[in-house]
Amino acid sequence: MSHSYILGISAFYHDAAAALLKDGEVIAAAQQERFTRIKHDEGFPAEAISYCLKEAGLELKDVNEIVFYDKPLVKFERLLETYLSYAPKGFRSFMAAMPIWLKEKLYLKTTLKRELSALGGIKQKELPPLMFAGHHQSHAASAFYFSPYEEAVVLCLDGVGEWATTTAWHGKGKELKPLWEIDFPHSLGLLYSAFTYFTGFRVNSGEYKLMGLAPYGEPKYVDLIMDNLIDLKEDGSFKLDMSYFNYCTGLTMTNDKFADLFGGPARTAETEITQREMDLAASIQKVTEEVVMRLAKSLHKETGIGNLCLAGGVALNCVSNGILEREGPYDSIWIQPAAGDAGGALGAASVIWHEYHGNERTVPGNGKDLMKGSYLGPRATADEIRAAFDAAGAVYEELPDEQLFPRLAEILDSENVVGWHRGRMEFGPRALGGRSIVGDPRSAKMQSVMNLKIKYRESFRPFAPSVLDYRVSDFFEQKNPSPYMLIVAPVKEELRIALTEEQQKMFGIQKLNLKRSELPAITHVDYSARIQTVHKETNPGYYALLEAFNERTDCGVLVNTSFNVRGEPIVCTPEDSYRCFMRTEMDFLLVENFLLDKKKQPNWEEKENWQEEFALD
Repeated sequence: MSHSYILGISAFYHDAAAALLKDGEVIAAAQQERFTRIKHDEGFPAEAISYCLKEAGLELKDVNEIVFYDKPLVKFERLLETYLSYAPKGFRSFMAAMPIWLKEKLYLKTTLKRELSALGGIKQKELPPLMFAGHHQSHAASAFYFSPYEEAVVLCLDGVGEWATTTAWHGKGKELKPLWEIDFPHSLGLLYSAFTYFTGFRVNSGEYKLMGLAPYGEPKYVDLIMDNLIDLKEDGSFKLDMSYFNYCTGLTMTNDKFADLFGGPARTAETEITQREMDLAASIQKVTEEVVMRLAKSLHKETGIGNLCLAGGVALNCVSNGILEREGPYDSIWIQPAAGDAGGALGAASVIWHEYHGNERTVPGNGKDLMKGSYLGPRATADEIRAAFDAAGAVYEELPDEQLFPRLAEILDSENVVGWHRGRMEFGPRALGGRSIVGDPRSAKMQSVMNLKIKYRESFRPFAPSVLDYRVSDFFEQKNPSPYMLIVAPVKEELRIALTEEQQKMFGIQKLNLKRSELPAITHVDYSARIQTVHKETNPGYYALLEAFNERTDCGVLVNTSFNVRGEPIVCTPEDSYRCFMRTEMDFLLVENFLLDKKKQPNWEEKENWQEEFALD
């Protein structure tokens, strides 16, 4: 019996990626940034496609169909209509956008065929059929078709696809039908991005910083936002007052009227963060939670279905997800781990398999999804690792598991920071114990050490805990699994440390260095944590590390942050990991079963301004 292979691609907007399905099952998926080392790389994902084909032992000509996650002609229509409806305003933005559309994006089919034929070394007419799925359709498919549910409603929220910014869907078996949508320019994703921009962070990558900053502030601008910027109805539908925004017609997100509303101009990037930014972050976070909750409630009321799937960039707002899970009307929610545009590649491929070809779904049951823990990227062999380390002159020892894990537990118990590279690389924005930096959550200094000496990033940014699946409710107010680090939950009351009256009066960033719980390195200022539950069947190596640490310390939790420095994509190869290890103050590096001690490494020659390689995120 011959197999069916479908290659999904997302590219040319942000977070280019490729995903490969074999008979509907995902066997490989990766973002282009991991190979090119350019964060959020939006170019044609040649390396990501090559990896997927290599993983399956295929050449491009062996693929049955190739599918793109977006319909460029519909998107072009939106741009033209937007410029026409706002004319004569927006001429500068129009002039900036049009040349690239007229040269490249409008002829996307031609561009894709040219790139694919060069990649596959075949003539364009020999290429597999090239198809296109809708942007939100791809998001919805990535959420529903890989979820653990036979039936569910799906909510997709992002900046904008072709026209839609918010869509609702009903999935049952192989069917996925649209219910309703909210269209551009009214967008919760773009509203959040407007505040990202205004508080001095980078749009499309700094949104999670805004979320991390929110607990330092007070939500004092909520009424101002609700009264002026967004007209929110009881059912969650909303309209924005476009007179405050510049994204339809200008080269920025917000305008002077927006600045006047909040008492002054936008913060300049990399300058000091003031109480105003913290309060703005807290306020837009509250508004986002309210919009998501109202939309989710009305969808539940409308359909009576107990399962909810989420995708789109807003679905990466794990604070909002946590509230929805705890306080919302659903029995169960599942969020696509690659919820942003990268996941569109996976969704688009599944649209062709289920909708176009009409193939049934098989749901595994027991709450298990079809994402394989999101460990869908490359893995190096022992020979490749040895060759990479020998070429770098690295000093290493190779240890069997039974010696390795107790040794690592001891290393972590001594407050050392370990670069952990084992198994397949994760697909999506989160490090999930494939390419992670790990440490002891009981250590009071761990957060600042990791932020300032290893990640070289802002001190306020919180770290996430990885916890053994069977111990999650020993440490957190959380019963359900959260394998993709997409739910924020409170740290258990009995682990919290009460603050003095003096400490309670502290404002803003002063709150940062207070010890709030027995696990200070992963407890955010509002006693919350972004949880990842670790499961033996999807990541046996990381699970074994947590088990060994748990046996030694009775703490089944580790600090887990992504293996990279600020502005750099997560590491992919052993070479990437060694370079990042040597550039930072990490103490140990583990790549599969190879352990490296920083003190034993040869002197690392580095050009002084290496950090300038990466644009700050």
